[in-house]
Amino acid sequence: MQTLHAPLHRPAGEDVTKIVTMTLEEDIGSGDITASLIPVGRAATAKILGREAGILCGTSFADEVFAQVALNSGNVTIDWNVQDGEPVNAGTVIATLSGSARSILTGERSALNLLQTLSATASTSHRYATLVQHTKVKILDTRKTLPALRVAQKYAVRVGGCDNHRIGLFDAFLIKENHIAACGGIAASVQRARTLNSALPVEVEVQSMSELDEAIAARADIVMLDNFDLNQTLLAVAHAAGGVKLEASGSIDDERLVAIAETGVDYISIGALTKHCRALDLSLLFD
Repeated sequence: MQTLHAPLHRPAGEDVTKIVTMTLEEDIGSGDITASLIPVGRAATAKILGREAGILCGTSFADEVFAQVALNSGNVTIDWNVQDGEPVNAGTVIATLSGSARSILTGERSALNLLQTLSATASTSHRYATLVQHTKVKILDTRKTLPALRVAQKYAVRVGGCDNHRIGLFDAFLIKENHIAACGGIAASVQRARTLNSALPVEVEVQSMSELDEAIAARADIVMLDNFDLNQTLLAVAHAAGGVKLEASGSIDDERLVAIAETGVDYISIGALTKHCRALDLSLLFD
């Protein structure tokens, strides 16, 4: 089963660098005045510990944090015992850090913020993927990501076992009700999209069976069933009869997820993968 675009692999180095640079700029500002209490050249060792069960994600971002901090306050070496996509539990020693005490202290919060947030996304994605692993459905993320962390969170979604929807407004057409109204209807919207860029997938959001018929007739690639209940979704799957791909969307929580997946839809998109995550509890402690 294909997602809406070619899947991203590990975030490109320039994306990691950009995200970490912004993270450190807002935290360090003109300088870490508390770390300046530590004598220059003082070495230390520390551990990153798991405080609860989850899926780890974000090691390349933590590496980049300490690489950038080292430019001003000394090198830090990180030895990872757990890699992205692997489980952690309470008490797991995730990594050991050694090197400049100043650098470890200055980078601590930024590294943990990124690790905790991305691990939360990966853990949530893993939970949803596990719930529907007996079906053919693919769980997709949305554009409801934390500002400036789009690429990172979408990477974390894949680490957890789910898939990506479009990355942004540029890599797939998603024609919603306001687009349809402004363009003059479903058929006109799809035709215009094909004319503008025939290489990109075209998805149409529908809110009724009659709109589903219009989208099928217009030869959309994917139809998003917006807030269809279970019975409506079953009817839509039977009506589409394996032709157009169907995506269920709208207020799909743990209770509804399995039932919707078992209807036979191809995709379920869930904004909660990236916007409702609670940070995985991790800590960094000096030895």
